[in-house]
Amino acid sequence: MSGRARRAGARPPAAASAVPDVLGPGLSVVFCGINPGFVSDAAKAHFANPRNDFWRLLEAARFTSRLHEPAEQFELLREGIGLTNAAPRTTRGTGDLRRADFAGAAERLEQLALELRPAWLAFVGKEAYRGAFNERPELGPQERCLGETRLFVLPSTSPANAAVPWEERLRRFRELRKSVPKGRQVTREP
Repeated sequence: MSGRARRAGARPPAAASAVPDVLGPGLSVVFCGINPGFVSDAAKAHFANPRNDFWRLLEAARFTSRLHEPAEQFELLREGIGLTNAAPRTTRGTGDLRRADFAGAAERLEQLALELRPAWLAFVGKEAYRGAFNERPELGPQERCLGETRLFVLPSTSPANAAVPWEERLRRFRELRKSVPKGRQVTREP
């Protein structure tokens, strides 16, 4: 890119993150984050910032049989869980994202839902949903569906979302867990 283009405010094309999708057919829930941060990109794993509550919330809400580490992300497939992001570009924070970073997100998520048929696609944070569909959602189940896949919006698990208390985030994760059809839940003792 020429110096003139940089001075005019043009940005280089967004590079995809090193964080892979964790997907398979017939999952209970695919969790969709907004985009990878620098810690996740370096670890090549979703929600890898140790201050992010995602993994602890999965276990506390009984989605998983134990507390998993980000490096074990592919083990979630055995628990009926997948992972993806609405925007592929790695940024320091969500404030660095632009509308163009979400180009094709709704279509990609719809294709994922139609091909893999998860029971739920759960957005981890309102901004992940808003980025994909350009609509402001409320927390909880959404009216919109992608094929037969239902959509749910959870509070963000990011350390930047400290304003939402742990108990409220856990309550929403449990609400989603209870909404998963019984035939799609991994059995877990209380």
